[in-house]
Amino acid sequence: MGGGASGIAAAISARRRNASVLICEKMPGLGKKILASGNGRCNLSNDNLESSFYNPASQAIVSSVFDRFDKDAIRDFFRSIGLRMYSEEGRIFPVTNQSASVLKTLEMELARLSVDVKTGFDVSTISIANTGEGFVVSSRSSGTVMAGSVIVACGGKSYPAFGSDGNGYRFAERLGHSIVEPVPVAVPLTIKDALCHILQGQRITVTARSVISGRESRKASGELLFTKYGLSGTAILDISESVSIAVNRDGAKDVDVIVDMVPFIEEAELADELARRVSRKIPPDEMIVGMLPNKFAMALKDLFRTKGPSGAAKAIKNRPFKVLGTRGWNEAEFTAGGIDSSQIDPKTMESKFRKGIYFTGEILDVNGRRGGYNLAWAWASGFVAGENAADA
Repeated sequence: MGGGASGIAAAISARRRNASVLICEKMPGLGKKILASGNGRCNLSNDNLESSFYNPASQAIVSSVFDRFDKDAIRDFFRSIGLRMYSEEGRIFPVTNQSASVLKTLEMELARLSVDVKTGFDVSTISIANTGEGFVVSSRSSGTVMAGSVIVACGGKSYPAFGSDGNGYRFAERLGHSIVEPVPVAVPLTIKDALCHILQGQRITVTARSVISGRESRKASGELLFTKYGLSGTAILDISESVSIAVNRDGAKDVDVIVDMVPFIEEAELADELARRVSRKIPPDEMIVGMLPNKFAMALKDLFRTKGPSGAAKAIKNRPFKVLGTRGWNEAEFTAGGIDSSQIDPKTMESKFRKGIYFTGEILDVNGRRGGYNLAWAWASGFVAGENAADA
C-alpha cells in the first residue's frame, strides 16, 4: 500500500520470493517523491550508513533493519536492476545525476517481475476479511482488493502534493498504535528580522547552531539563504529538526539560531582586521567589503558605528535570529514523528498488534539526517518487510 520508495522496494522483495504482489498507489503514477529527491538527483544512500544518524528513539529498529539490509545490500540491489552509482562526499547518486533514472530502473524491475500496480487507488480502510484470515483493502473510488498481508508504506506528511498526507497514521491508530506527533523537518525557518528583509535573496556559507532554552542543540555548516520569511539553505535545513520539534511539538518559545557569517576567519583575527580598517579610516558602509558580499556592508554599517572592532567581530561571528516557527509541509523534505517504532517488530517490520500488517519507511517515527539517510531507510525497511511478508 503505497508506491513510493519503501513500497516499491517491498513489492520487489516480496515478488522475488514468489509472493503475489499488488501495489496500491493513490497518485496517477509511482515514485513522485523519488523524482523530487536530492533536487532531482536522488541521493539514494550514504557510504556511512549507521543508526547514529537517525533520531534516538528509532536507533534500535534502524540498527536491526541495517543488520539485515545494509549499505552494501542497497548498492547491490540497485546494481542488480541496472543502476550505476557514484559517491560524492559519502552521498550516493546515480551516475546520470537524474532521479528519473532511479525510478525507471525500479519500474523496469517491477515489470520484469510482473508486479501488478493499481494507481489512483486511494485507500480508505483496511479491515479483517469475513473469513477471519487476510484483509480487505478498500479505496474511496476504485473498489476493494483482498490480501493475505498488507505492507503500509504511505509515507509521512512532507510534500503532500506527491501523495503523502498522513493518511496512514489513521490505519495504525485503529490497530492501537501510538503516533508521535509529526512535525516538518529539513525545513526553512520563519524569522522576523530586519536583516532577513534587507538581505533577501543573498546566499553565504556559514556555520549555524540551534539554541533551545539557552542550550545548544545542533550545529551545521553550509549555505544560508536569506528570504522574505526568514532563513533557508542547507545549514538551516540541517539544524531544523531540533528547532521544529521544539517549536511545533513542544511549544517552546525561547528558540534561536546563532549564525557565524564568516566561519573562515577566527574572531580575534577578524577583530584585528576591522581595527586595521578603522585605522585606515574605512567608512562603516565599506568595513566588511571583501569578506562578505557587498550588500552586507550596507546592511551591517550601523554595527560598525555603534561597536568597536572587537564588538563588531563578536556580533558578526555570533548573529542571533529568534525563531518564530517553521515553514509548512509543502517545503519540508522529511517528517519527524509517526508510528512509535517500539510497537513494530524490528526484525520483520510487522505490527506487534496485528499479524499480517507491516509498516515501512517514513510512516514510522524514523528520520535521518540529510545525505541519503531517509531514502536508505526506505529501501532497507521496505525490502525487509517484503521478504518477511512473503515468507509469512
